[in-house]
Amino acid sequence: MFNIFIDDLDGGAECTLSKFDDDTELGGVADKSEGCAAIQKDLDRLEKWADRNLMKFNKGKCQVLHLGRNNPIHQHMLQAAQLESSLAEKDLGVLVGTRLNMSQQCALVAKKANGILGCIRSCIASSLREVILSFYSVLVRHKRDMDILEIVQ
Repeated sequence: MFNIFIDDLDGGAECTLSKFDDDTELGGVADKSEGCAAIQKDLDRLEKWADRNLMKFNKGKCQVLHLGRNNPIHQHMLQAAQLESSLAEKDLGVLVGTRLNMSQQCALVAKKANGILGCIRSCIASSLREVILSFYSVLVRHKRDMDILEIVQ
């Protein structure tokens, strides 16, 4: 039913509008003033859509990710408030940064892996490589299964 309700959300949009379960992303090329104006026009149109449908955007979750080297860093508005800029955002499980490199994503994955290894080391007396690897693969598989089930919920 919700998908039917938001079906007209992207009607008339000049920029790319991606809809997910509880998330909407608006993207466009803002290298010239026309592109910045198109993004702002779509933001204004989305705001009017929300008012018409008695909905509100969570402004705290609305952020602008400026990609590319020659980006003019235009400030966009939503509900008479300037949107905050972000250095990186997670999109479909991948951390995307302003420079479009993978260093932040790699650091995040390494931090999670080190956390799992720390749990294993604190619970297991053995320091044999084979033992640690088998426990690590079980924990990672279990975590992946839990994530899949949480998505279903």
